[in-house]
Amino acid sequence: MKITDVKTFVVGNPPPHFGGRYFIFLKLITDSGIEGIGEVYSATFGPHTVAAMIEDVCQRHVIGADPFKIEKLWRRVYGAGYTLRPDVSVMGILSGIEMACWDIVGKEVGKPVYELLGGQVHEKLRSYTYLYPKDDEDPASFYADPDLSAERAAETVAQGFTAVKFDPAGPYTVFDPHQPSLEDIERSVAFVKKIREAVGTRADLLFGTHGQFTPSGAIRLARQLEPYDPLWFEEPTPPENPGQMARVARQTSIPVATGERLTTKYEFQTVLEAGAASILQMALGRVGGILEAKKIAGMAEAHYAQIAPHLYCGPIEGAANVQISACTPNFLILESIQQWGGFHTDILKTPMTWEDGYVIPPTAPGLGVELDEDVALAHPYTGEQLHLEMGEEPVR
Repeated sequence: MKITDVKTFVVGNPPPHFGGRYFIFLKLITDSGIEGIGEVYSATFGPHTVAAMIEDVCQRHVIGADPFKIEKLWRRVYGAGYTLRPDVSVMGILSGIEMACWDIVGKEVGKPVYELLGGQVHEKLRSYTYLYPKDDEDPASFYADPDLSAERAAETVAQGFTAVKFDPAGPYTVFDPHQPSLEDIERSVAFVKKIREAVGTRADLLFGTHGQFTPSGAIRLARQLEPYDPLWFEEPTPPENPGQMARVARQTSIPVATGERLTTKYEFQTVLEAGAASILQMALGRVGGILEAKKIAGMAEAHYAQIAPHLYCGPIEGAANVQISACTPNFLILESIQQWGGFHTDILKTPMTWEDGYVIPPTAPGLGVELDEDVALAHPYTGEQLHLEMGEEPVR
């Protein structure tokens, strides 16, 4: 079997844009007629530029390759151009290609990917969601209001979720890290307190930040949150210096989670070695693909750390997250975007199954889902903004 062609899809995610402004999908086509789908989480360049990068990488390394030889293909792309180091844009592209190869392999042998990576461990996967505004609510007002978030948390838990995430800690910019203001701390405590009161012990609280604080500032904030026992304190400092994040982890009782901006086993190894986090949030469309995530999960297992795959992307990355979670002993929890409904359902031929707070891993071969190409082509992305953007001025 050989890969003979690649097709890319840059898809606009309609309002309310949960999961990002756009999704980048690719399809690999083989000479046997089997096709595999993947998703690229690369936000440093415009999505059409990324699509051209996908085509360039595929022409150089993928067309003509055997999709079963994933390790060899991975090393060739990882080392291309005399690199051999983590690169968030290249690794995003490689992640989408790699998961498409696994989709092909699974379809060829008639098995879900998780059965090819040690076999299914978890029959269902505990999931969480962000607290999102309703269609008739102003997003800015919602995200600033702890009472509305507490109300939404109670509704979300009533649906079956046993964990909810929220990020009230204030602005994040390209000039971070900074010290949290007293207002940021006061608002964060109000959110955690009111949401804890609303859900009691029926749900874990996942406190999100975006790497915006100095270690000392993150420690100050964490100590104010500790009485409410969050399950995690997410990315309290920027991801580039795990040694400094480890300072936070050593001085708070709240488990530290990180990983959405990291790629490859090499960056995650520095996190584990430093003791910077005990919960790893790899994004399968960025980290280097499914097999790379399995290697990271194995390293984490040896450190008694757990994985909680991150999802701020489309449902193909989400499907890859499900595959790796199903076969990983040290899986903790899976990010969902609400109940995998809306456009995340519309763009798949068969929706992901979510029941009472859990995702049920599909039994279909490969990734277990199929992209509806007609829907994808009907929603081209024509905007100018990146998938996710930070503030460009310092916090004042």
